[in-house]
Amino acid sequence: MVVATEEMAVYCFDTLVAHYTGEQPPPPAFEDGNHPLFVTWKKVANGSEPRLRGCIGTLEPRQIVSGFKDYSLTSALRDRRFPPIQSKELPTLECTVSILTDYEIAEGYLDWEVYCTPFEATCSDALLTHLLCLLFQQFLHQNLFFLVNQVGKHGLIIEFTDPEYNIRRSATYLPEVAGHEGWTHAETIDSLMRKAGYQGTITESLRKKIKVTRYQSTLCTMHYGEYVAYLKKNRGAAPSISGVPAVNGFKPGH
Repeated sequence: MVVATEEMAVYCFDTLVAHYTGEQPPPPAFEDGNHPLFVTWKKVANGSEPRLRGCIGTLEPRQIVSGFKDYSLTSALRDRRFPPIQSKELPTLECTVSILTDYEIAEGYLDWEVYCTPFEATCSDALLTHLLCLLFQQFLHQNLFFLVNQVGKHGLIIEFTDPEYNIRRSATYLPEVAGHEGWTHAETIDSLMRKAGYQGTITESLRKKIKVTRYQSTLCTMHYGEYVAYLKKNRGAAPSISGVPAVNGFKPGH
């Protein structure tokens, strides 16, 4: 099983840093393969909740080395929802890489799962975290009050015909989105329909006509300070970028 690793997050940071310095990024420290993937950038400032700065990927398999190289820049610089990330923002950034797996056609818009875990995973134990989540799942279904930090099992792809314009619409959320927002199944589907561009009335009848594809993922999140610490440990030096202050190699608040 291929899982997201810290080396993948490092490579995304390497690629973004190289964009600002005009150099080529170092070669990746992970093996290539073919998988759907996403790169998400968030900004963490003054201990506040991370704020999305870009998230773009592909739902179709592609080579992960070129995929992470392309989408690390596309999500940082060309996500139309946000202005391009500037080099001065680097010390506040965190990068999440996601590898998508286990695509299945759902039997209906409610046929997917959200569960939670009482712990925060790190990149190095992504596979262990995935296995522990499976063990927690049955317990959590019987103890709904135990929801602490919600982690979604399933990401979703929805496809439907807009009844007003007779056009096909689609949208996706990664597995962690619904849990992070605290949405119910119906709220998640409704939000996806709006994300897909549908502006009409959402009815139960329309929800039942939606084609839902569910999938799973592993992910790894790394803050820029952790990236700097990784470089100092493994390469002996931190990146030097004009206008970017040095950081101590630790995630803010740690």
